[in-house]
Formats: sequence, structure tokens, C-alpha cells
Amino acid sequence: MDWWQGKGIVLTMWEHLKKTDVPCEDIPEPPTAKDLNQFWFDPDWRSDYLHYQMSRYSYKADILPVANTQLGPGSLSAILGAELEARTDTIWVRDHAGSDADIVLDLNNKWLLLHFDLLRKCKEKSQGRYFVGCPDLMEGLDVLAGLNGSDHVLMEMMLNPERMLNRLQAVNDVYFDVFDKIYDMINIDDEMAFCYFSIWGPGKVAKLQCDISIMISEEDFRTFAIPFLREQCNRLDYTLYHLDGVDAIRHLDAVLELENLNAVQWTPGYGQPQGGNACWYDLYRKILSNGKSVMANWVMMDELEPLLDHVGNQGLNIQVDFRNEQEIDQALKIVDKYR
Repeated sequence: MDWWQGKGIVLTMWEHLKKTDVPCEDIPEPPTAKDLNQFWFDPDWRSDYLHYQMSRYSYKADILPVANTQLGPGSLSAILGAELEARTDTIWVRDHAGSDADIVLDLNNKWLLLHFDLLRKCKEKSQGRYFVGCPDLMEGLDVLAGLNGSDHVLMEMMLNPERMLNRLQAVNDVYFDVFDKIYDMINIDDEMAFCYFSIWGPGKVAKLQCDISIMISEEDFRTFAIPFLREQCNRLDYTLYHLDGVDAIRHLDAVLELENLNAVQWTPGYGQPQGGNACWYDLYRKILSNGKSVMANWVMMDELEPLLDHVGNQGLNIQVDFRNEQEIDQALKIVDKYR
């Protein structure tokens, strides 16, 4: 709670690592999945698998017990008509390129029903022992890109901006409808967690983003992204903006103008120095000076102390790339000096 308010330090990691001693509970390991479709899309098997994994994970430091129920980054696109394709390490969203259908929520959509079925089964098994994370639905332009293809969305912004704004509002309306239904399923005493970056809070909590922003101007970002992000920030209780890639930094000023946004997460992108590198200290200081908390990801152990020395000890959620529990213990000793 301090971190959401720009105070203190959270020491954690994205996803989890296995405990080195006895498990939290003696849960039988499910049989190996027959194929990738069962691994991702069979609610019975996957809820058993997640239940087993949660019993084996370490929750040292501030690592939260959040079961990762994501059905692909941007699964709201599938709920609106795209397809999901199982891959070894993730789920791909396959768009209906050029589709121009109205944005309408079909309560019988197979992917929506899969979301609900998976979440219900995970909640039944968890029995309050861990949080069932909210899947990464995504929002706005990224949902339309997943549904219709990025090229189609970019052309529509230029050729028919008024219709694009109407479609984006329709996406937001569906987002809140689906999000509220999910919240009702997964919240525990009016608290919830979100899969990506394992964020938690009382009330409704979400990660927000606009990855397609790297392809558009600052003016278009303010026109086609900011109003809908602002609506999310105003209607949700705690929000984290996922700033993805060096080409997205030009939109940071607009993001920081979102009055009710609580925090910004920085992903440098492929081939760039990761979140603990000194080249990002000024970026973090800018975010903090504008009243938002910071999440720094993939920080290495030797980067932890310099990061705290140069950025400070207030409003930091530091996600370290831990390899084992011994590293967590070492990191705690470092961070405790700054609390």
C-alpha cells in the first residue's frame, strides 16, 4: 500500500521460483499435458497445474502468491472475435485482418467462457490460500490491433478518426463489463491481484498499456489513447502503466498527466540494457518527481544497491531477476539498509 502511494520499497520478482525446502502444502503433481492446447486451454488440467505450482513456489521478500491465469497478452481481442494460438512459452492472438465488425460483447464467445471457466476452477482450488490473478485483457488500441491487425488500426486512425474513437469507446465499455465480471469471481474480501507483474491492491487493480504507441505521434497518442486510459484510471482503484520500449518514452509526459494513475513500469525492450541499468536512473527520477511510483524490472543483483543509491528509497517496486532463494536473502539484507 505504501508503494501505491509513492512511499517505501517493494522487493519482488515477476513470476516465481521454486522453494528449496519443503513445499507449502503436499499437492499431487498433475500428469504431463498431452499437448499445448491442454496446457493452456483445458481449465481442469491448468487449474490443477497452477494449484500444484503455487504450493511449490517461494514467497520470500514481497513475492506475492498470484496464480498466473493469463490467456495470452491481450485476450480481450479474442473475446471480441480474434483467435488464440497455443505456443510453448505464451499464447499468440491471431487477428481477423481487415475485419470491420462492430465492437459488441458476445456472452457466448468461446474464449470468454474459457476465461470464466478457468477462473472459477482456480478460485475453487485456491480456497483463499493464494490469489487468482486477473488475465491480461489489455485495452484500447492494442485490443483493436489484436482484433483487426496493426496496419488496419493505423490506417483507420488516419482515414476515419471519428469512427476509430467510437470503436475505442466501445472497447472500453466491453473492457469494464468483462473486468467487473472477473473481479466478482476472483476478489478476496474486496482485494485482487493482476497476473502481469503480480500487482495487488484493495479494490480493482490493473496494468494498462498502449504498445502500438511506438508507431504513432505524440498528438495521436493524446487523441486515441489518453482519453480511454484516463477513463480506466478514474474507474479503477489502482493502476500501473506498462511503458514498453525506448520509442514509447516520447509519450511519457502524456502518461504522467493521468491524474489518477498510480505507477509506471518500465520495459526497455529487446537488445536494450534492462531495468537496473544506470542509463534509466533519470527516467525513474522523472516518474517519481511527477508523483507516480516506479516499477523497475529485471534488475540484477549487482545493480540493486546502485539503483537505490541514485534513485532513492521511496516509491520503488524492484523486480529482481532472482535465480534462487539465497539471492533473495542477499537482496533483503541490501534493501533493509535503505528502509
